[in-house]
Amino acid sequence: MSDLGGQTPADGRPSAGATLAQSLDEAAERRAKSRNVKSLGALLPYIARHWGDAAWAGLFLITATATTLGLSGAVRLLVDNLTGGKAGQVDPWFWLLGAVALGLAASSALRYFFVTKLGERVVADLRKATYAHILTLDASFFLKTRTGEVLSRLTTDIQIVESLLATSVSMALRNFLTLIGALAVLIFVSPKLTGLVLLIFPVVILPLFAFGRRVRALTTSTQDQFASAIGHAGETLDALETVQAFGREEAGAKRFGEAVEASFRTSLKRMTARAIMTAMVIGLVFGGVVVIFWLGVHAGLKGEMSWGTLFQFALLSVMAAGSVGALGETWGDVQKASGAMERISDLLSARPGIAAPAVPRHLPSPARGELEFDGVNFAYPGREETPALQGFSLRVAPGERVALVGPSGAGKSTVFRLLLRFYDPQAGRVLVDGVNLAEADPVEVRARMALVAQDSPLFSGSASENILFGRANASEAEVREVAREAQAEAFLDALPQGFATPLGERARSLSGGQRQRLAIARALIRNTPVLLLDEATSALDAENERLVQKALEEAMVGRTTLVIAHRLATVLKADRIVVMDQGRVVEQGSHHELVAKGGLYSRLAALQFGQGAA
Repeated sequence: MSDLGGQTPADGRPSAGATLAQSLDEAAERRAKSRNVKSLGALLPYIARHWGDAAWAGLFLITATATTLGLSGAVRLLVDNLTGGKAGQVDPWFWLLGAVALGLAASSALRYFFVTKLGERVVADLRKATYAHILTLDASFFLKTRTGEVLSRLTTDIQIVESLLATSVSMALRNFLTLIGALAVLIFVSPKLTGLVLLIFPVVILPLFAFGRRVRALTTSTQDQFASAIGHAGETLDALETVQAFGREEAGAKRFGEAVEASFRTSLKRMTARAIMTAMVIGLVFGGVVVIFWLGVHAGLKGEMSWGTLFQFALLSVMAAGSVGALGETWGDVQKASGAMERISDLLSARPGIAAPAVPRHLPSPARGELEFDGVNFAYPGREETPALQGFSLRVAPGERVALVGPSGAGKSTVFRLLLRFYDPQAGRVLVDGVNLAEADPVEVRARMALVAQDSPLFSGSASENILFGRANASEAEVREVAREAQAEAFLDALPQGFATPLGERARSLSGGQRQRLAIARALIRNTPVLLLDEATSALDAENERLVQKALEEAMVGRTTLVIAHRLATVLKADRIVVMDQGRVVEQGSHHELVAKGGLYSRLAALQFGQGAA
């Protein structure tokens, strides 16, 4: 957690918070120049999957519009008969007006149901597709994009799209169809007055587009700033104990508050621009309607049109004006959703650098568990000047136990990341059972490996669910067996609901040693030919370490095992110890052979065991 308070460092360089804000502003400016409602076209494939609901929604949109316009015709007939007919002749026209109103009510209800159902279904599909895609992205993507921002797109942005599809789009389509239908009937009723109505449209449309561009840019900036605030909040909450331990609660709250306030100020500008746009549109539209209606009244007084026709024209004009005003308001929602959809589309268009080739090579079956690194050079993205591995070569025979030791930063954990194909090397090859991983499907590669990391994340479900995460189809007896092997059975049975006890977020209700033993059980249940242990016993006390080490030794039988350990006492029984330094293999051999060489391992052993023990 750096720069929690957002201060500028003493050297005068902009803080990380300022740099991030500047990057967000630049990104917003770039998107504002190119953004339009075409980004909403990405929703069409999702709508097409539910064409039945879309067809019903379209049908009832049309019938609702038709009955709305039909009201004006019924009113015209009623008024004409009121002025020239007898009392008994009026009743049928009231019945007609009532029937049209009932048709409008039924059509509107069905339109609402099918449009809303379609919108909710599309959003549910979009949310599932987005999350499923996020899970396919590789580590390189998350080096450039904070998890909090990704979650903001998955929640806030999709919620904006949901609001559009469930509410605004229904209103927009209804008002658009009403506007078109009203204009068509107006031309039929009075071409002369309709021409005057059409003259008003350019006056209304110009401010709509002028202010719309401003609203769109401010909407984008608001969304980006809010995503930044959520990203910071996620980081802070994830490391809450560290924040509290360093007494940085106030600074963290201040930085989050500043991000929220910046988002609010931008949002206030957007609301002001949209309010001005709405006022201008409604004022211009209804001002024009008043003028045109004034002309119509004079035409009625002169006998140039019937009063029924005048009433119909007035109703249609109000419908058209109301539709334009409503479209002006919903246009802001459309632009806001367009901005959100473009951010979601950016996420969906992100492609993992690590993916299965078009025609992947399958790993041989049955698995042998043979591992090989052949002249591997690798540097993490953005750190090309400091390679993690340089000319790294290593072969591990099936069933062999190999320990990787060396100082921090030697490249030991990188070996695991390449084996799991989280990254591909820039040069050289990584092979499993003779197959180059660059030619294989990462899912198939990872299915042959079980990992126990130094800090293995657990989840908020029960102990059983956490173990079953390793292999979902394992039986209850298998779950209990691996828990016993990992020395976890006793403390899990002691929980209030045993193996079914919810463990809380990241299983924080357990101690560090208990979490690690549960992670070991999760790895053991995979029953894979390759076992990767990255400081697997580091969180255990001496007694538990001895017990778990015994369990791991039994689990290693028949499996190829790679062990990373800083405590050399845990690797003394390895078939081979590989000493790494600065991304290279510098020594190999047994403990006694390496101590006798007097090299790096000998110095590490002397530090840990003392000269006499070495």
